[in-house]
Amino acid sequence: MPANAFEKNNLGWQLGQLRQRVWEWFELKTSQTFSDISLPSWWDWPILQLIAKVVAFATLAILLTWIFWQLWQLLRPYLYSLRKQLRQPADRVAKTESSELSVAAWLQRSSKFQQQGNYREACRCLYMAMLQRLNDSGIAPHQSSRTDGEYLQLIQQLPQPSPYQTLLVTHQRLCFSQTEASRSIFDQCQQAYRDIEST
Repeated sequence: MPANAFEKNNLGWQLGQLRQRVWEWFELKTSQTFSDISLPSWWDWPILQLIAKVVAFATLAILLTWIFWQLWQLLRPYLYSLRKQLRQPADRVAKTESSELSVAAWLQRSSKFQQQGNYREACRCLYMAMLQRLNDSGIAPHQSSRTDGEYLQLIQQLPQPSPYQTLLVTHQRLCFSQTEASRSIFDQCQQAYRDIEST
């Protein structure tokens, strides 16, 4: 093959030519259709053109918002499921940690986090100390699949379930909502744990 020879016809080139012909045909047909329409003379007023543009953009914005909302409604269960799956390894680590640390170790960690101002982790450590205490007493042995709701059912048999409920509900709020951990929330959890120890 000579150096100046090149391929003049291939599938990509043919598809490009077809696309260009279809586009030109579409432009021709739409220009013929709309050229027959005569607009009134007042349509040339700048204010009307501005209003038309604003209405067109507002309609487009509403349409796009509606499409995104429909997509969100459609994909939300899948995103929730994905989020839950991503959290499960962290939950498994927490459950594994709970069987490795004693109540005293969890309380020590809670105190350390509280001193650092990390109230979220301090509350979680009090929660884990409570779970370890339930495990040690045989009321609720550790199970990786057990949820806070199941713990709430198990503690109903206890003489004073309210401090346990406080820690469980606080843990749910801190993990599954936008609630920010604060000193007052930590103080409530700490008082609830003291009440558990006194029973």
